[in-house]
Amino acid sequence: MVATLQLNQVGVRYGKQEVLSGVTTPVLKGGEVTAVIGPNAAGKSSLFRRIAGLLDGPGDIRIDDAPLKASASSVCYMPQDTSVNTVLTVYESVLLARKQGTARKVTDEDLEEVDRVLFRLQIEAIAFKGLSELSGGQRQLVSLAQVLVRDPRILLLDEPTSALDLHRQVEVLALIRSLAREREICVVLAIHDLNQVLRVADRVMVIDAGTMVSCGAVDTVITPTLLQNIYKVEGRIERCSRLCPHVIIDGPLGRA
Repeated sequence: MVATLQLNQVGVRYGKQEVLSGVTTPVLKGGEVTAVIGPNAAGKSSLFRRIAGLLDGPGDIRIDDAPLKASASSVCYMPQDTSVNTVLTVYESVLLARKQGTARKVTDEDLEEVDRVLFRLQIEAIAFKGLSELSGGQRQLVSLAQVLVRDPRILLLDEPTSALDLHRQVEVLALIRSLAREREICVVLAIHDLNQVLRVADRVMVIDAGTMVSCGAVDTVITPTLLQNIYKVEGRIERCSRLCPHVIIDGPLGRA
């Protein structure tokens, strides 16, 4: 069965402060990538933590048409902060993630899946390095391996490529898109680079000032009006071909 995720009037409060409210989406389906975009401090990370079950708040989150609490094991979440404080090696940390919430006995299938994920992310060469020895970009790839190895149905990725160089960003986002298709995973990822969004996403959700202002197909959401209203810049979307749209920024909006 294809995984599904749907939000209805979802919000987040920190104490008495409401940081997110009224987020309602259509059914987000497995095999698709939904990009969550918006300015800094808009509420994107709070939304991810709410869907992951790490924060409480109003509203209804349904996975495969069941309440979140009944389907929490289907959700894997990669946070923005990938700092570590452990003596584990890369391989050990990914294997430990694979066994999270399951029987402790390690099977041949577990080892094969760890090997497969490390290979697909091209990090086999650092498999037996300690996590504390890694660069920020390497830690980010290991964090991604830790969620992919768990065979998620709903995959939440908060800025999964922010520490990577451009070449690796393109590779990793292409891999995420490919895995969504292959395994029918419902992928929701936060990302700032709108050109990468145009390349990888099927759907875009725009969060601004704690509310969802738009959710729909990439072509209908990422427009010059969005650039003006949300990012306060003048720009345009050019399509040199159907498969290669890109955002051209002309400059910041002038002050009144």
